[in-house]
Amino acid sequence: MTRVSIPSQLISYTGGETRVEAVGATVDEVLRDLDRLYPGLRFRVVDEQDRVRKHMRVFVGQDAARDLRRPLAPGDEVLIFGALSGG
Repeated sequence: MTRVSIPSQLISYTGGETRVEAVGATVDEVLRDLDRLYPGLRFRVVDEQDRVRKHMRVFVGQDAARDLRRPLAPGDEVLIFGALSGG
C-alpha cells in the first residue's frame, strides 16, 4: 500500500480524508486505484492525454513525478498538490 496525501480541493472525493492509501507499482496505477476507491478523483489530477493537469503537482517523496509511469518503491509516499493562484 502507498500512502497518498490529498489536497484540500480534492477531499470532497475522499469523504474529508487528507491521507488515504492505494495500491500500485507506478504513480499511474496508484491514481487509478484511487479513482476506483474515490470515483472522479483521477480526472481532477490527470487530463485526457494522461498528463498531470497544469494546476496540479504530484510528488513521490520530495521528487516531482512528471511521468505517471514513475515506479514506486516500498515506503514511497505520493503527495498531490493543487497549485495556488490569485492576484
